[in-house]
Amino acid sequence: MPFDPAALQAIWLTVRLATLTTLLLLLIATPLAWWLARTGSRWRAPINALVTLPLVLPPSVLGFYLLLAMGPQGPLGQLTQALGWGLLSFSFTGLLIGSVIFSLPFAVQPLQHAFEAQGQRPMEVAATLRARPLDAFFTVALPQARTGLVTAAILSFAHTVGEFGVVLMIGGNIPGQTRVVSTQLYGHVEAMEYAQAHWLAGAMVLFSFVVLLSLALLKRQRGQGLS
Repeated sequence: MPFDPAALQAIWLTVRLATLTTLLLLLIATPLAWWLARTGSRWRAPINALVTLPLVLPPSVLGFYLLLAMGPQGPLGQLTQALGWGLLSFSFTGLLIGSVIFSLPFAVQPLQHAFEAQGQRPMEVAATLRARPLDAFFTVALPQARTGLVTAAILSFAHTVGEFGVVLMIGGNIPGQTRVVSTQLYGHVEAMEYAQAHWLAGAMVLFSFVVLLSLALLKRQRGQGLS
């Protein structure tokens, strides 16, 4: 059997983490990307920089500060302890929070570009037809941004699957709780179990290829639709 039970457990946990992260990111990133695409506020540049920060920040640095925030002396850790929830560090929930923050730009940027490409005209036409702004957003702006929405979902899912530094820093490598494919692979290599490592690494390569191919086909389809 190519994958042992521990690897299958790590794969399932990875898929679960990536799915929940993607769903949460789409809920958070859609209104944020819409605001960034249309606002003239002076806060646009600093907020845009803050959203983009995980792209240039080393994952270990981001994971370190998130670990401090979730720890017993951190603001988030003190809040969760006061509410009786315990600590989020080294838990699946903490891993989920870290994944959402780490993958945020991969969801926001495709949607922001899609909204910016629409211009003002569609919403102005909807307003002349007496559509309320919220109705116009859901019936006009969001359907026109479907390519950006799909791209954001694919990138968010794929980026979460490939996480390592943030995952290891926040969640450690606890079997059944925080051990995902990347940390499982690291464990195999550390134990010199190269046969099992080859299967997991090969699966990651294949997955990455499928993601890139899907994005290329999506871009090609979009180009044909505009021609």
